[in-house]
Amino acid sequence: MNFNGKHIVVTGASAGIGLVAARMLAERGARVSLIARRQELLDEVTADIGANAAGFSADVGDKVQLEAAIDAATAHFGPVEALFANAGLTGGFTPFTAFDPAVFEETIRVNLTSVFWAAQKVLPAMIEAQKGAILITGSMASKRGMAMNPAYVASKHGVLGLSRAIAVEMAPHNIRCNCVIPGFILTEALDRIPEEQKGRIAARVPQRRMGTCEELAEVAAFLLSDAASHVTGQDWSVDGGTLETLEV
Repeated sequence: MNFNGKHIVVTGASAGIGLVAARMLAERGARVSLIARRQELLDEVTADIGANAAGFSADVGDKVQLEAAIDAATAHFGPVEALFANAGLTGGFTPFTAFDPAVFEETIRVNLTSVFWAAQKVLPAMIEAQKGAILITGSMASKRGMAMNPAYVASKHGVLGLSRAIAVEMAPHNIRCNCVIPGFILTEALDRIPEEQKGRIAARVPQRRMGTCEELAEVAAFLLSDAASHVTGQDWSVDGGTLETLEV
């Protein structure tokens, strides 16, 4: 998976899965534009990655900011050849009847609508070039229900459907779109929970451990690469077997 100067945009790229994926893509030859909210943090991480990376601050839930960041990335590295739409919110946990409509709307906007905006922004250049790849970060909540978080579940079901809609319409243009499904991945959020709770989570995984950002990023890199040239419209779980197995 040598990306040979391909320009890839990664959203939610200042930490966790997005940062690890951006670093891995840059190490493999891509020119990577990292988009996240905090410019000072982007400056820090892109300096660490090196000349193949540049950061552009934006709240992806703001269409004007997001499109301006993609425009700036295009001016810096050229047309976007691949997009990893990874930014997202957890939505918070509240009983359904008490769930704040404003939180619901914000979660849908950041997790789902922003992906639509980003894809709509980058696709014209991909169509002109007759090549491209889009990868969207879903969730196990893309395929399962979850109590007390209707916004997150709805948004993550939505991105899976959106990825399939893009895939079938763009296939004649040699543009692929897939959805990666993280399981329990060791990110900064999970690092903050007590070790006992981590153990209970890991025990639910057939492999008896949580995954790493590096393991998720390897799959993301494959799906964005030419090695996956005949893979589109798919959801790829990186979950240690959690979703598709049943233990008795």
